[in-house]
Amino acid sequence: MEHRGLDADGCFEREGSLGQVPGAFAGVVATARGRIRDAYGRRLHSAYLYGSVPRGTARPGHCDLGLLLALHHEPADEDRDAAEVLARGLDEDFPEVDGVGILLYGKDTLLSEAERFDLGWFLACRCTPLLGADLAEHLPRYRPDSLLARETNGDLADVLPRWRRLMREASTPDEYRRLCRLFSRHLVRTGFTLVMPRWGGWTSDLTESAEVFGGYYPQRADQMRAAAAAALDPVADPAVLRAYVEDLGPWLADEYTARHGTKTPRPAGGAPR
Repeated sequence: MEHRGLDADGCFEREGSLGQVPGAFAGVVATARGRIRDAYGRRLHSAYLYGSVPRGTARPGHCDLGLLLALHHEPADEDRDAAEVLARGLDEDFPEVDGVGILLYGKDTLLSEAERFDLGWFLACRCTPLLGADLAEHLPRYRPDSLLARETNGDLADVLPRWRRLMREASTPDEYRRLCRLFSRHLVRTGFTLVMPRWGGWTSDLTESAEVFGGYYPQRADQMRAAAAAALDPVADPAVLRAYVEDLGPWLADEYTARHGTKTPRPAGGAPR
C-alpha cells in the first residue's frame, strides 16, 4: 500500500523537519530564530516553520517563508506590530524568500477544543518546531476523515465574498500576483481535502493535490491543475481571479458543503491554506 503521509496506524505523520531545510534557506531560518527570540522574549512560548522550506521543496526566490508563533497570552497590538516588522525585515534582507508570512496565536487558542481540528491539526501535522516546547505533545493524533475535512476547509463559501472585495481593490500586477497565489493555494488545498477521506492520505504537494482531486472530479481536473501551476508561479491576470470567484470557487464551496458540511463558526482566525 502507498505511504500517503500516514503511519502504520493510519494517522498523519508530521511533515517537514529542520534537517530538510535546503541549504539556500539555512541563513534566513537561523536569522528568523534569533530575531523571533529578540522580538518576543518571555512572551514567546514556541515558534514553528511551515510550508515548502521545512519540507525541503522550496525554490530560492520563488517560495515564501511561513512562521507560526505561539505566545503565552493572546496577541496584543504590540505583538502584531512586532510580527509585521519581523516579516518585513526578513523579506527585505533575504532575497531567497519571496515574502514572509507570520501567524500569531496564543497557546490557549492553539490547544483549544474549538481549534482541535484546524489550528491544532495544522500545528501538530504541518509545522516544524523551531523554538521552545512543542505544543503538539498536547494534541491528539489525526486521521484523514470527514471531520478534519470540514473543520479545515469547510468555510470556502464564507471566504469568497472577501476574495471578491480584495479583487475589486487590487490594481497593480504585484497585487494581482499576490492574490493569485493566495486564491490558488486555497482552492487547491480545498479541492484536495474535499477528496482526502476517499483517497485516504495526505500530501502538501500542490501538483499532486490537484492530480488526486482530478481523479474524483475529472470534469474539473484541468481547472485544478491550472490553479496548482498558478500557486507555484502566480500570474498578474485579473481574468484568472474572476474565474476563481465566479466559477471554480462557488462550485467547490457547494460540493464541499454537500459532502462534508460547513466549518464550525469561530470568533476569528483559522489555519492558513
